[in-house]
Amino acid sequence: MTNFKTRLTTAIATGAVLLNALAMPSFAATITISGNGSNSDNDAKVKTESDVDVDQKNDADIDNDIKVSADTGNNSASDNTGGDVSVETGDADADVTVVNKANVNQAVVQNCCPNDLEVEISGNGTGSDNNVEFESENDVDLDQDNDADFYNKVYADADTGDNDADDNTGGDVTVETGDATVGVHLLNAANKNSAFVGAGDGEGGEVSAKILGNGSNTDNDIDLDFDNDVDVDQDNDADFYNKVYADADTGDNSADDNTGGDVSVETGDADLTVDIANLANFNWADIDSCGCFDDLEAKIAGNGTYSDSEIEFETEEDLDLDQDNDSDFDNKVDGDSDTGDNDADDNTSWEGGDPSVTTGDADADVDVSNHSNINLFGEDLDFEWDWDALLDWLDLH
Repeated sequence: MTNFKTRLTTAIATGAVLLNALAMPSFAATITISGNGSNSDNDAKVKTESDVDVDQKNDADIDNDIKVSADTGNNSASDNTGGDVSVETGDADADVTVVNKANVNQAVVQNCCPNDLEVEISGNGTGSDNNVEFESENDVDLDQDNDADFYNKVYADADTGDNDADDNTGGDVTVETGDATVGVHLLNAANKNSAFVGAGDGEGGEVSAKILGNGSNTDNDIDLDFDNDVDVDQDNDADFYNKVYADADTGDNSADDNTGGDVSVETGDADLTVDIANLANFNWADIDSCGCFDDLEAKIAGNGTYSDSEIEFETEEDLDLDQDNDSDFDNKVDGDSDTGDNDADDNTSWEGGDPSVTTGDADADVDVSNHSNINLFGEDLDFEWDWDALLDWLDLH
């Protein structure tokens, strides 16, 4: 029985840029200069500016060179003259699995500024000069880059012997082999960036500034200035080079120069398994509410003659986050499993002398696992290397 099984699976997923939940800052703004009065000069200025720049890039280069050979022996019964000569082999399995997954960017940008604003200069009166000026600026710059190079070269060979029965003259000569199994599994995963900026869940906001009552000769001023700048830069660079040569062999078998009698060479079982798993770079950033406030109330009340009232509120928030990873993987594996260079040599027997070579069981197991760089920023982070989970976040299907 001959079982020649070669399985080659190459799954390549490269380059995903995921951008979801991108929302510009919004306000529920109420600005009131009410009542007014003699000689009043009333002014309200509102300026809001939002600049969101998201740049996500993927670059993946994958090169797989795979050669697989399964062989149930280079069999020969040689120069037989009468008698039983038997060469029997089978089972040569080669199994190669290559999975390369590459780059993922994901960004969630939400409102980073207050959703509520209420400004009131109320009542006003004689000689009023009332002024409300409101300016809001929001700048989010998000840049996520991935670069991954994969080079995998796999040569796998399964062989159940270079079999020879040689120069037989009568008698029983048996060469029996089987079972040469090679498994090579390469799993490479590359880069991921994920960033969440801002509180888009309705949190933040609620600014109220009041100058109330006012009065004669009042000069009332409210000046509000919000400034928000978030800069997130996450970079990954990973180089993978894996070269695997694996060989499983159940012997270079020969029964040689037999003349009569029983000569038996029996072997089997040469198993070789090579597993290489490389994981590269991972960045995660959580900036949350961008330093925006949840509550502010400023009140100047009653006012009166000769009042000069002023509310000035300015907030400035600048966050710069830069996370970089650089990884270089170079794995070379040369594996050989062999159940002997077998020979029965110069056998001569008419009396049933039994030269016998029996072997089996040569196992080699190579497991290489490399994990690389992680940057984490934010709250409630519970992270550990989990191969399945990390393949999930790189699952682009």
